[in-house]
Amino acid sequence: MKIELIQKKPWKKGILISLFISLLCYAAYSVSSKSVKSISKEYVSFQTVKTGPIDIYANAYGEFISAKERLLTAPALGKVSEILVRPGTQVIPSTVILHLFNPKLNQEVSEAQGLLAQQKAQREAFKYEQQNERLNYQSNIADIEAEIEKAQLELSVNQKLLKLGVAAQIELQRAKLAVAQQNKRLKFEKEKYQQFIEMQSYQLTQRDITITQQISQVLLLEQQLEDMKVKAGITGSLQTLEIELGQSVQLGESLAKVGSNKELIARLRLPQHQADLIDINAPVIIDTQKGLIKAHISRIESIVKNGSVLAEAIVDSELTTNARPSLTVSAQVFIKHQKDALFTKQASGMRPNSKHSLFIQTQNDMLEKREVTFGDISQGNLVITNGLYPGDTIVSSDLSKYNQFNQLALLD
Repeated sequence: MKIELIQKKPWKKGILISLFISLLCYAAYSVSSKSVKSISKEYVSFQTVKTGPIDIYANAYGEFISAKERLLTAPALGKVSEILVRPGTQVIPSTVILHLFNPKLNQEVSEAQGLLAQQKAQREAFKYEQQNERLNYQSNIADIEAEIEKAQLELSVNQKLLKLGVAAQIELQRAKLAVAQQNKRLKFEKEKYQQFIEMQSYQLTQRDITITQQISQVLLLEQQLEDMKVKAGITGSLQTLEIELGQSVQLGESLAKVGSNKELIARLRLPQHQADLIDINAPVIIDTQKGLIKAHISRIESIVKNGSVLAEAIVDSELTTNARPSLTVSAQVFIKHQKDALFTKQASGMRPNSKHSLFIQTQNDMLEKREVTFGDISQGNLVITNGLYPGDTIVSSDLSKYNQFNQLALLD
């Protein structure tokens, strides 16, 4: 039996080798075509990396709040009978916000006033009674003094008669005894009168104390009644009103809140990672969209909420015309001063504390991609921590669509 072998055709192998070489050439061409891309200069903007001193500020946001606030509470049990002012209204200390009505308080005031008038009338009557009693004492003293004069007259007559030998010695002794007795009686009566005057003084003082206490009670009730006209107490605006017409309120219940308009402080939210770097009294620049206001940090809380720390800043310069409570503001809070920093203006896509791929202009009109690390941002300037040098020219326009290229050629 004869076996025939099939011989392979060499031309198929050559075709496969040629196809493989063609694919390699195409891939090499494709890679080489992507290594350098041309771009017109008119579509590219540049900025230069600078070096020098820079103040580092933290960005913050917040709002103005009243530096002075007054909580208005109910002075007594009552019902809201009238509301005169609504939130947002400008007020002065004497502005009446609302009226409360309490018939029992009105009755208590009337009763207290009536009792005071009664006590005053009784005091006046008592003064006349005291005066009559003093007159009685004075009358008794006058009678005794008359008896003394009479006894002295008899003594004088008996003394003369005794010299003439007409009167007896016993009569003279009786006259002397009468004079002595009346003098003792007068002395005793005068002492009683003096004690009586002192006693009357204490009695009158006692009544005066009772009247003074009643006056205080009347004033207290009258003040409570007057306070039922709830007043602002300070100059500013009514911020909140927590009651409704016809509502009954208890003693001490919150009614409304008034805050100052011209005396404001800024309540700011500081980034958590920068809050520990900020000192008390650190300078602050507040932007109200109508101007800048200087301030300084007065208080920093320790509680972190939603990635921020609450702080307060006291205003040091004149407020802008639009400044008012609850106005949203942005602020720059001073952190530190760097004597020799490398920085550049923030551009699109550049974020603080991050790493980015940027195109750097070289001397032969080429753009070369480089990894750059940014640190803090301060007033629009980004601090550069790695990847750039002073005088480097970086592309500030958006070239994100060319990120697949490591180099770009600039064309005129």
